[in-house]
Amino acid sequence: MSVPDKSIDPRLLASAKAEFLDKGFIKAELKTICENAGITTGAVYKRYKSKEDLFCSVVDDIAEHLDLFVKKRSDIDFSALSDKEIYDSWQMTYDSMCPLFRLLYENRQTFALLIDKAAGTRYESFNHDFVNKMSYAYEQYYAEAKKRSLAHAEVTREEFHVLLSAFWTCICEPFVHEMSWEQIEEHCRIICRFFNWQEVIMLKKGDENFV
Repeated sequence: MSVPDKSIDPRLLASAKAEFLDKGFIKAELKTICENAGITTGAVYKRYKSKEDLFCSVVDDIAEHLDLFVKKRSDIDFSALSDKEIYDSWQMTYDSMCPLFRLLYENRQTFALLIDKAAGTRYESFNHDFVNKMSYAYEQYYAEAKKRSLAHAEVTREEFHVLLSAFWTCICEPFVHEMSWEQIEEHCRIICRFFNWQEVIMLKKGDENFV
């Protein structure tokens, strides 16, 4: 039984990433990817069913990281949180946001593919779907804050979606425009000031559990 040549995989994925970044999924040429990787199209089809499968293999990891990021913030027992924890969850600070920007910066090319070059693949609605997931998480925190009379503004689901769409765009744009890490650090500080979520929901401190 022949042993698959694993040395092909890094060359193939690097060539695919470069071609997809340059042309986007739809216009990318599998022939060009193969030529630049020094392999045959047959070698590609032994590994992937289609050009779309190849694209998705490049971006799957960062997509999974982002899904886990929002899942950790929505799959919790909100009723078990103290008033202070609910209050603090609405404070967006550089220290709380920087790890996300660092993750995206370390995966900046695949992230750019995911958010800007995925038309024609199963990831083409990733931005919209991710905003929906963020909206769900925010709505759960908001509902708990309202239940405890900490939040005093009426914010609809539609309004959360609009605001979080703008928020997600602000997170994505530095990577679409290939900002340096120093520029992204400053951008992180700016959006933390700009998106004052406590003011959005008119969050007030309760009388208990603030120590």
